[in-house]
Amino acid sequence: MTTRRRFLALPLGAAALSLVPLAATPAAAQSAPVGSVRIEATPSVISAWGPHLPMVAAELQGTLAEILGPALQPRSGTRLVVTISSIWLNGFAGGGIWSGTGGSNDYLESTATLYDRSGRPIASYPIRSTESSGGAGAWYLQDVDQRRLKALARNNAWWIKRYLAG
Repeated sequence: MTTRRRFLALPLGAAALSLVPLAATPAAAQSAPVGSVRIEATPSVISAWGPHLPMVAAELQGTLAEILGPALQPRSGTRLVVTISSIWLNGFAGGGIWSGTGGSNDYLESTATLYDRSGRPIASYPIRSTESSGGAGAWYLQDVDQRRLKALARNNAWWIKRYLAG
């Protein structure tokens, strides 16, 4: 006689055994190694965000170095160039759906281009990062804009990693 326990365990055991071949296969390589990372900005971004741009570039480069991990291999020959084409901070760092004003977001647009050893582009990815303007903390703190810019740079770096990984 089949008990309820055996009846329920049979499909679970079959499902677990069907996953064994997936776990036994080696993982495919996720992305080509990146030899170097360079952050650039368009002239309009440089003129508009001048004193803040080095901080954004440093945050973007540092986050990319951290999250790319083993894919960042200095002698691989490929080069990742990230060109920041637009940064937009909402004038009001707060609000949102609870105040009835709708969402208020900050944006950072960039293009991540991967070049081979000879300088030919391998792949190019336009990226638009969005963060809530209220996500960086209280609007009345003096460094709220810097925290908003850093959050955008980190968000952009994670999207770049996602596109590079395929």
